[in-house]
Amino acid sequence: MYGIWRRRLIATAGAAVLSLAVTACGNTEDHSGHSTTTTAATTISAAPDPTEAPADQLGRPFTADPNLVNPRPIQFDSWTRVAPDKIAVNFQTGVPECYGVDATTAETDTTITVALRAGTRADAVGRMCVQSLVFGSLEIQLKAPLGDRKVVNAE
Repeated sequence: MYGIWRRRLIATAGAAVLSLAVTACGNTEDHSGHSTTTTAATTISAAPDPTEAPADQLGRPFTADPNLVNPRPIQFDSWTRVAPDKIAVNFQTGVPECYGVDATTAETDTTITVALRAGTRADAVGRMCVQSLVFGSLEIQLKAPLGDRKVVNAE
């Protein structure tokens, strides 16, 4: 039984390596006496501006945690007015028992820029965690009322 499994694993790994090699080589067909090489280009586009969501579309509440382990920037999809000087940003991350978020904001007269980070909670390091996405929300207290300012993701 293990012999078959091992042969399948080797065949799969070999196919993956061959696939990568063929992709990396590109196309060098000669159509007009000139050698041409075609390579694949990946375009990374900026995330669209988050949209304002109704108050009844808040996700599972998260509390800001500045002690995250291995934090990484994440984008939020939408935001919600909670009070004149408070918003909630809505995002996707792991379950709050193991994963946390933290945010910093920069406010101007025209925009509120939110830098959202996600990572492992310090008390969850080394613990078994469910790998599941959760729609969450984090409330952010503003220095001044939101008014008609635009809420954007940090770049």
